Amino acid sequence: MGPPGSGKGTQALKLSERLVIPHIALGDILREEVAGGTEIGKQAEKFMSAGKLVPDELTIDIVRERLKKSDCRDGFILDGFPRNSNQAKNLEKIFLELKVGLDRAVYFSIPLPDVVKRLSERRSCKRCGAVYHLTFHPPKKSAKGGSASGGKDVCDRCGGELYQRHDDEESIIKTRFSVYGDETKPLIKHFEEKGVLLEIDAAGGVEEIYSRLLSSLGISK
Repeated sequence: MGPPGSGKGTQALKLSERLVIPHIALGDILREEVAGGTEIGKQAEKFMSAGKLVPDELTIDIVRERLKKSDCRDGFILDGFPRNSNQAKNLEKIFLELKVGLDRAVYFSIPLPDVVKRLSERRSCKRCGAVYHLTFHPPKKSAKGGSASGGKDVCDRCGGELYQRHDDEESIIKTRFSVYGDETKPLIKHFEEKGVLLEIDAAGGVEEIYSRLLSSLGISK
């Protein structure tokens, strides 16, 4: 858990590689549905473009079907779900169906100014989806340096054009942070009462935060 820009996606991916279990990012699944023009994607896009959460009835079904796949048998990491109490209750029902348990709920804590700084400078590749940051992880071929693509920022991996996602614009970031505060923060208390909550300071660099995460989980580097 954590507000947009807290780095939970980056950390979840690193941890999944360390533990060799799937990283299930609801946001990525939804964006794939939008890009594919599916019925779920069309419904989700209306909310995502406005910086609002996608309705529970859509997300719960998506998560249930994903967790049924064979690669989740030895464990998995959820990223972006659950985001509210209703989703948490439904996740518990899904876990009962699949006969699995929740080991840890990790909360990445970060203030709004840091979130705006991180997300407003994030750029994504239109072709392969790679993500960059103008300060912390800039592309090697940058518009500032006068790249061969006519001044456009391009992806180091595939050469595709980089762009700023609509939901990474400052006004949308603030809306997303506010929505997070209203609907997701109550989950912190929920998981704390269950004795599975770990709170991680999400300020600083990726490796610094990752070290804190591993240490809190009792995992050696």
